[in-house]
Amino acid sequence: MPRATRDGVSIYYEFDERPMDERRTATPVVFLQDLGYGRWMWRWQREAVAREFGAPVIAPDLRGTGRSDAGLPPLVPRLPGRLRSPLPQNVASYSVSGLAADLEAVLDDAGVHSAHLVGSGLGGMIAQQYAIDHDRAVSLTLCGTTHGGADADPIPDEIPSRLLAASAGGSERQRLREQLRPVFTPAFTNRNPHLIEQLLEWRLEQDASRPALEAQLGAFLGFDSSAELDLIDVPTLIVHGTNDEVVPWRNARLLEEAIPDTRLEIIEAGPHLLGVERSDEVTDALLSFVAVQEGEDAFAAARNPRVAHSR
Repeated sequence: MPRATRDGVSIYYEFDERPMDERRTATPVVFLQDLGYGRWMWRWQREAVAREFGAPVIAPDLRGTGRSDAGLPPLVPRLPGRLRSPLPQNVASYSVSGLAADLEAVLDDAGVHSAHLVGSGLGGMIAQQYAIDHDRAVSLTLCGTTHGGADADPIPDEIPSRLLAASAGGSERQRLREQLRPVFTPAFTNRNPHLIEQLLEWRLEQDASRPALEAQLGAFLGFDSSAELDLIDVPTLIVHGTNDEVVPWRNARLLEEAIPDTRLEIIEAGPHLLGVERSDEVTDALLSFVAVQEGEDAFAAARNPRVAHSR
């Protein structure tokens, strides 16, 4: 059960390392989860990368999520929710730079010197900051994320409370169900009741605790990489859905303009959690992009991605 430690906090990660003779590419692919979610959210893409490339796959639990320690001040988890909730953007909050440093500790512990980073939402912020602060990333895939700051298309005011939804008198399962409403389209949840039930089981098992979710939300809302994006010197794939209720899709255009080497994929009518609802399109875009970075152009062309290209 591999773990890395930074500042006394233990970070759990999964490392599917295949024998060299079974790999099509030797460069690991690292999957970084969105706000509060466990490793389940990249399930489809992780399986595809292992199947198509045979590449090593690394999936850390962000601090406070799954099997990773939260590393919060001891008093914070014991505070009543009504007192703790206003705290996310001050002393009890994580920072994206700190979460990127956690990733550096994971890669160091795993003995990984270069990696393709794939992040959604908060995970996409961590990937940006990692590429700015550290040097092991060889490519970035940024899904449904933003550079933050005053120049970004702002996250709607009601979104933080919806992502922290707590049904009065309701069960934990009902609270988690309510939190999924902003990240999927109603049509998807209505058509896939059995999948939604499975997601709730995975969430109960793997997701962040409520105090850690609030601390991650503080990192999410306080992030601003806008002045440093020209320091990202690796190829970057940006994927965003036009129906993203959490991070408005125009932020994808802003990232494209600011990062020197980008490829932009816009998924029409796609929601925030694209890797689940539009898993085939995200998977095709990711595999094709990584294949090109690994020099497997023929393989990339053969996949014939179904994504609606922006250019």
